[in-house]
Amino acid sequence: MSGIDEAPGGPWSTDDALTQGLADTVRRTGASIGAIYLVEEGEPALRLVAMCGLPLEFSAPWRRLPLTAPVPVADAIREDRLVWVGGQEDMARRYPRVTAVLPYRFSLAAIALTGARRCWGGLVLMWPADHPRRATPRERSHIAGSAGRLARLLDEAPRPPTLPDQPRTVSVDTEPARRSARTTPAAPTALAAADYAERLPEGAAALDLEGRITFITGTAARLLGSSADRLLGTRPWQSLPWLDNPVYEDHYRTAVISRAPLSYDALRPPDHWLTFQLYPDASGISVRITPSGKQPVPHAAPRPTAVTATGRLYQLVHLAAALTETVSVRDLVDLLAGQILPAFRAQGLVLSVADAGRLRITGHYGYPAEAVERLDGLPLDTGLTPVGHSLVTGTSAFFSGPEELARSYPRAPWMSGKEAWAFLPLVITGRPVGCCVVSYDRPHVFTADERAVLTSLAGLIAQALDRARLYDAQHQLVHGLQEALLPRALPAVAGLDVAARYLPASHGIDVGGDFYDLLRLDGTTAAAVIGDVEGHSIAAAALMGQVRTAIHAHATAGGSPDQVLARTNRLLSDLDSDLLVTCLYVHLDLARREVALASAGHVPPLLCRGLRRAEVLEVDPGPLLGIDVGARYPVARVPLDPGAVLALYTDGLVEVPGNNIDHSTGELVEYLASAHDHDLEDLIEGLVHCTWPTGRHTDDIAVLLLRTLREAPAPG
Repeated sequence: MSGIDEAPGGPWSTDDALTQGLADTVRRTGASIGAIYLVEEGEPALRLVAMCGLPLEFSAPWRRLPLTAPVPVADAIREDRLVWVGGQEDMARRYPRVTAVLPYRFSLAAIALTGARRCWGGLVLMWPADHPRRATPRERSHIAGSAGRLARLLDEAPRPPTLPDQPRTVSVDTEPARRSARTTPAAPTALAAADYAERLPEGAAALDLEGRITFITGTAARLLGSSADRLLGTRPWQSLPWLDNPVYEDHYRTAVISRAPLSYDALRPPDHWLTFQLYPDASGISVRITPSGKQPVPHAAPRPTAVTATGRLYQLVHLAAALTETVSVRDLVDLLAGQILPAFRAQGLVLSVADAGRLRITGHYGYPAEAVERLDGLPLDTGLTPVGHSLVTGTSAFFSGPEELARSYPRAPWMSGKEAWAFLPLVITGRPVGCCVVSYDRPHVFTADERAVLTSLAGLIAQALDRARLYDAQHQLVHGLQEALLPRALPAVAGLDVAARYLPASHGIDVGGDFYDLLRLDGTTAAAVIGDVEGHSIAAAALMGQVRTAIHAHATAGGSPDQVLARTNRLLSDLDSDLLVTCLYVHLDLARREVALASAGHVPPLLCRGLRRAEVLEVDPGPLLGIDVGARYPVARVPLDPGAVLALYTDGLVEVPGNNIDHSTGELVEYLASAHDHDLEDLIEGLVHCTWPTGRHTDDIAVLLLRTLREAPAPG
């Protein structure tokens, strides 16, 4: 258990052990920052539960992440591998959203915490800017070993860890040798060090990792234009008005994360330029303050007022970047509920769109069904709630409690059962798109900072909602068209159990050309076909319909597999289409227990004859349909034992980015051999999950499974 048997005061707590385990991991690996994420039970989301080496406020954009988020820890968990990011350039290329929020120099590793029976979550480690860009094999081994120890700790825990709203933090003493070497007793040494610093001609100060001043010399206080007793315990950008600018707070954040020295100049009004040199380590930041020697500026630009805190600015950048990645309305609602509500500690969400003069609820979170029913369909100019007024005026409305809301809208509080609300009109170039209501279960006072950020987010949400509605409409249209071109139901064939599935690409609004079909030819024979038209377009869908019709006509006319493909090929040549088609045609003789197959460049089928007896059927393929008008298509004949499963599929199932197609096919063979007796619908689910475990396949997939029953149909 990583050396952790008991927490102080009794049997060890899982939470305490996990936090201490993180501190041990940071020490072992030499990292400067560490974090542990756990997978939320029953949710495809990650929760930050423990961290060290960073102030708590730095974690705001990262406390809850979708498992599909484009961040290193999510990739590490989904793909069960070590993700290494060697530097800022590498991060910007692979994870631009992370770079937007953490534009600093550091190296990062993320790895899954995979236990004996489940993946618990992920470990994130960060190293200073001077760390080599590549991790050594020894370092990778240390990281993997640390992840394994944490996973075992979770496996053996007497109770599951809690998932806190805010992560637990722990400090790491990374330099015990330096501290043990200090002269004792401590008090005389501290006085001597303070006297030494006071005698220097320059100013000296110390900040902790939270940015608070823990030590400052009189010289430094005079240079800053204040006194030591007024500055101790404060953050410089909060206690000194002329440093109240995100630029200066960002220098501090840079030092904390990169652990690299840096220097900058700042103007203390009216004309005193000072140079600040920051020297960070794991315990805090030493600051050297000297006059810079710069010439006074005659007309310095006035300092902006009401500057938003740097942490909130980065949080806004993070949320804005996430909003640009949403595709469908469902994606948008999930993002709002999963990231934006926690960022503002809110509990409720209603997202409405303007439709024919009314507000139709397209998504909600934290509301009972009866409340949603009462709020759905309100007129755009409703006076029951502030929604109508907000849409007409284009201004947000904030209510800290039900009494405040009831003064203007008496019926509004009981309609939702909430106790604080932010009504955010969603308007694009003067056109109302809808309204987003963020609500709280308890009274909540909205700070000026929160109001500013929520109002800014409303414009981004409006644009994301407009895009998402357009995408959903187009997606529904094109996939409705595609489904109309596929068989609504497969015919019943005596002696044969069948199942089929068509899965459109995870995202995209183009029509695919994948198709399948099953034809009952007579009492003992049937034909199965699967194919893929090149491209994703209306033209591909139209050609797919023509190919299906041609194959159906030639098959029912009694053509052999090679004749069906050859005649369909000639039709495509006559159509003079620029699109090519792969196709696999299978003739099943269930009385003789035999199949005859012909392929036009299609991926080979799989055949499972029983437990541990699956294989790839090697069918000598002819050319793709539409290439050569005189092409011939060889026929392969294979016996079909009782209980055998024949799997036909399109290339979207096995063409996985970063994975060799032979490797993907081999994985399917292994799975089919172990699960051949499963229900065919479940078997399709398993085959798709085998090669696409996250479910986010990049191409359309069609699968057709055929299983011969134990008793063959009687001839005649």
